[in-house]
Amino acid sequence: MISVDTVIVGGGVSGLITAHALRAEGHSVLVLERQVRPGGNAISERIGGFLMEHGPSTVNLGMRGIAELAEDLDLGNVRTDLGRGVRKRYLTKNGQLAGIGLHPLAFLTSGYLSWAGRARMAAELWQPRGDPDAEETVAEFGQRRFGAEFAERVLDPLVSGMFAGDARQTELGFVMPALAAMERAHGSVIRAVLRARLRGGRMPARQLSSWREGIGTLPSALALRLGNSVKTGVTVRRIARTRHGFAVDSGDRGRVHARAVVVATQPHVAAQMFAQIAPGAADECARIAAPPLAVVFLGYRRDQVAHPLDGLGYLTPGGEERIVNGGLFCSTMFAGRAPANHVAIAAYIGGARAPDHACLTADTLISTVRREFADLVGARGDPVVARVRQWPRGLPQFRRGHSRLVERLEQALSDSPGMYVTGNYLRGPSVGACADCALDTARRVSLYLGQATETAFRIGGSRTGAVATANPQCR
Repeated sequence: MISVDTVIVGGGVSGLITAHALRAEGHSVLVLERQVRPGGNAISERIGGFLMEHGPSTVNLGMRGIAELAEDLDLGNVRTDLGRGVRKRYLTKNGQLAGIGLHPLAFLTSGYLSWAGRARMAAELWQPRGDPDAEETVAEFGQRRFGAEFAERVLDPLVSGMFAGDARQTELGFVMPALAAMERAHGSVIRAVLRARLRGGRMPARQLSSWREGIGTLPSALALRLGNSVKTGVTVRRIARTRHGFAVDSGDRGRVHARAVVVATQPHVAAQMFAQIAPGAADECARIAAPPLAVVFLGYRRDQVAHPLDGLGYLTPGGEERIVNGGLFCSTMFAGRAPANHVAIAAYIGGARAPDHACLTADTLISTVRREFADLVGARGDPVVARVRQWPRGLPQFRRGHSRLVERLEQALSDSPGMYVTGNYLRGPSVGACADCALDTARRVSLYLGQATETAFRIGGSRTGAVATANPQCR
């Protein structure tokens, strides 16, 4: 039986970063990934001269953890920043795209909101502070501070676009903690934004970056650095606690002994892993929904599209009753996403708003998006490239009470020494948030490995022989 300090189950971005950080601390690691390639949903595909992102499409390299990791992996020379063509944000209104400036208060001067809506938004300056313990949803916070129109026409599409979620159910304090912090510190979000601008603060969108070959560059670099410590095509069937740690069984691929185990899978798989070793943690993971999501990528000649595509993309409020939640103007965002004299646009369908739509056939999804782009950006004729990626389980949903769910999950695992979890449902789905979570997990595992003794494992003797099973069909 192979023996290592830590087995990481799951070779997505979170698992790979955890392994990389642990090995940097001198610990032996083994990453077991069920798919034939590492990286999870961070997949970047070259299609001729086009680049399609199947999963995340940006990274905020203003976040310290991911920035230092990228530097350590020597990715600075392939970094690409947001293109200068990004001048506006677009939202759908009455079947057309409404362009709004990038300044956070541009909604006050644009015609996107009604006069009454803009007046109510401006009145946010004088709204009283809310109850900091109220666990508001994004929609509740938006209505209270900015009014119903702003909540429905701005925050609703924002949550759908960023998290594939529903603003009426999504916990503000988890997904947008900065807004809650602004209210607490300044009594007004608008006042906080104005003060930040006076101090020279940058807009969040302007901090977005990527790499020349897309976000998939990160897991590829991590896997290359980890070498033989990453095994793909391996399905972990059970994890059993032993006298000195854990036995990780992967069927005909053998067993591995580890002093610690990190589960870096989707929450429904983590629930099965923890079912008998840490049933409380399994219960919490099982509560996290991840509705289906589809990505439709279309490439056109530049002369086929009438719209200037001078923004990150567009978002659509639920009240517009469209199938497509929104789209990204990929070739405007970053150089090299389309050949010369061509453009690339990606559409997103499904999520919490309409999960069934993500399960339509690929041909139906392409036809739907073609009609949408013809209507909104004036796309004419057959696209040069048309690809679809359907995720049966999309982004995790951060419903009201999610912060407390994470606390209960971590508490449950603290009662099972040597078992850890990391992933996009613990701090947020962005690449930077996943990196922070993984690096923190690695620090805690390293501390545990430094302190663990045979006595510590004997204390867990009542769990010896407990087995957690994983359905090999789960993804």
